[in-house]
Amino acid sequence: MATPSLPLQFLLLTLLLLLLHTSANTPQSRKPIANNPLTDYIKSSCKATRYPAACLQSLMAYANAIRQNELRLVQTALTVSITRTQSCAFFVKTAARQKGIQAREAQAVKDCLDNMHSSIDSLTQSAKELNGLTGRASAQDFAWHMSNVQTWVSAAMTYQSTCLDGFSGPYYRTMNGRFKSAITAKVVNASQVTSNALAFVNRFASKHLTQTPSN
Repeated sequence: MATPSLPLQFLLLTLLLLLLHTSANTPQSRKPIANNPLTDYIKSSCKATRYPAACLQSLMAYANAIRQNELRLVQTALTVSITRTQSCAFFVKTAARQKGIQAREAQAVKDCLDNMHSSIDSLTQSAKELNGLTGRASAQDFAWHMSNVQTWVSAAMTYQSTCLDGFSGPYYRTMNGRFKSAITAKVVNASQVTSNALAFVNRFASKHLTQTPSN
């Protein structure tokens, strides 16, 4: 699969992440976080995810930008998932250029890279779909948009899992251990962040579908 182009929506998402990062690193954000309702909201939200440690590590810096707003939480989680997956893809691509890489390693890396690019595509589509929601959406429109978001995030997780499959099984037991561990660690981190993003998407969809007026 060819490397996907970066659509305007992805560039906007990247800009959003940069703005969130800037907001998160203001002098105010560096104050002690004890009894801070903004960080308490992140902590409470992360407890409901499958990977709370990864959740806290990836989102705590954006507490001031999220500001206890569930939609912002979902948008930020998806944006972070995109950047983590993109970073992972770059790492895998760099690893493929190492000297002395074996044929089976090269094939596993190529397959993994293709899957990570597909994962980025799916996550970008999900974020674009989410950002297209309006406050006036009917229950039917809201459900349709959120179903698309859930489908694309789930697909992104499948692509990431397929990448990991390429480095497992008896056929790859002789693969360079350090080489395999370095790549799988990056992919696992990206997949955990994506899993957490899906948890927030599902919660947002479930909670707000009943609150959305029907036509």
